[in-house]
Amino acid sequence: MPIRVLLADDQALLRATFRILIDSCDDMEVVDEATDGTEAVDLARVHRPDVVLMDIRMPGTDGLSATTTICADPELSGTRVLILTTFEIDEYVARALRAGASGFLGKDVSADALLDGIRTVASGESLLSPVATRTLITRFLSTLAPSTRLGPPDALSALTTREREVMALAAEGHSNDEIAGKLVVSPLTVRTHVHRAMAKLGARDRAQLVVIAYQSGLVRAAPPD
Repeated sequence: MPIRVLLADDQALLRATFRILIDSCDDMEVVDEATDGTEAVDLARVHRPDVVLMDIRMPGTDGLSATTTICADPELSGTRVLILTTFEIDEYVARALRAGASGFLGKDVSADALLDGIRTVASGESLLSPVATRTLITRFLSTLAPSTRLGPPDALSALTTREREVMALAAEGHSNDEIAGKLVVSPLTVRTHVHRAMAKLGARDRAQLVVIAYQSGLVRAAPPD
């Protein structure tokens, strides 16, 4: 089955470019296009795509509100949201991750990186590169009010020592392979620890696990430059 993608962007030219690129791949297809957040939510409920490629800045209902609605809908639990951003609105990216988005890409992303990003998110992983994690997540999530936390610090008591260790390394931006190298275990073992931590903390995916790591104090953010 091909990966089913819903495009949500108010720029017709950009949507057309993404459609041509995505439809050129044998393993994915565009199921529809939305011009604003409201339409994105409506079309997501109609098509139940695997991935919504979501712009943040759109007229009317923006991509952030649409992401919140989609990720909170139990009937869309199988739909992942991949945010498009210009990196000029980093706070919005952090809020989108808290809302349940599985990752983000810059609009200047290369064609190969976009396609790989869609595949990554569709597979159930999050698209949080080490650079993105260390800059955006570190810079903003530590400054959020306690009322915005996904899980209280004492929730970490349910984790084993190794699960906390793996979660902390993931929050620092390390991939499963990198974590495996640091802990001298297999990538499969790391993946198992990540998924167990997600289940115990009620995290939708790895992106939310990273958010919880910062908000709970497991990982401390460095002061912004």
